[in-house]
Amino acid sequence: MIEVQDLIKDYGSFRAVDRLSFSVAEGEIVGFLGPNGAGKTTTIRILTGFHAASSGQVHVAGLDVLSNSLDVRSSLAYLPENVPLYPDLRVQEYLRYRAAMKGVPRRKVRSSVDEAMEKAGVTEMRRKLIGAVSRGYRQRVGLADALVSDPPLLILDEPTSGLDPNQRAKIRDLIRALQWQHTVLFSSHILSDVEDVCDRIVLIHRGRKRADGSLEEIARLHGDPELQMEVRTDAYTLPSLLEGLPLKDEPILKQLGSSWIDVRVHLHGGEDGEDRFHDQALDLLDRRIKERQLPLRRLHLHAPGLEELFASLTLEEEAVQA
Repeated sequence: MIEVQDLIKDYGSFRAVDRLSFSVAEGEIVGFLGPNGAGKTTTIRILTGFHAASSGQVHVAGLDVLSNSLDVRSSLAYLPENVPLYPDLRVQEYLRYRAAMKGVPRRKVRSSVDEAMEKAGVTEMRRKLIGAVSRGYRQRVGLADALVSDPPLLILDEPTSGLDPNQRAKIRDLIRALQWQHTVLFSSHILSDVEDVCDRIVLIHRGRKRADGSLEEIARLHGDPELQMEVRTDAYTLPSLLEGLPLKDEPILKQLGSSWIDVRVHLHGGEDGEDRFHDQALDLLDRRIKERQLPLRRLHLHAPGLEELFASLTLEEEAVQA
């Protein structure tokens, strides 16, 4: 549905997007992530035909964005962070107006609007003035606007920004339900929403792709799991327990009472990046503890979540370039 190859966008001497390549398959919900200034908005504007690329290839629904701009726009819908709604129109009136603007045939406007309101969960608000509904419902009206022409591709930019937890949960449920009929590119700074909704993640920083894959794949390739252990021993015995393990850094120790120690330390990834490398280290440590008959309360590997991966992938590059 989306194919981006070696995309470059320059603004004078500033390069906002630098040889970016990624794809989104039909039916996927893909999270598009990056810190402020990463190039997300610029990329989205190129995908939607608002900006032209400096170089590279960008195709949407098999069409070149530059040479088939109008056809590309008819195959997608873009929901910006701040939805430009008309507060003095009723929800149903606004959506019928938008359907006509988007070229929905007159005989299909009513049914298209009804279906979009049903999908977005605003049917019960159809006679309300847009200015009189909550921010959460205004976001849903914007989503209904995006859906009214039934485009195969939805590009959602911060759709849950500014919503309370209950409203965010409802928007997430709506987006998940759209997967069976639409492809979704989902851009957000709320990482828990991306983690909850998306099949795959594309993370960019300084205009370059830093990671692409499922959360599990990114964690395996870019994340170092943390060994967490609570054991009853002393500081003199602990080094022999950890000897030979693939420790990435010095263990962080915390005394718990008189004899229990909480141990936290990151492990290096295996050369093949597979989980069994870490499982072997964990099994070795477990055997040593049993051989010494040491009381154990906890021993496991903590896989990094999206927030930890986001920080390590972006801050690491900042440190390299500093």
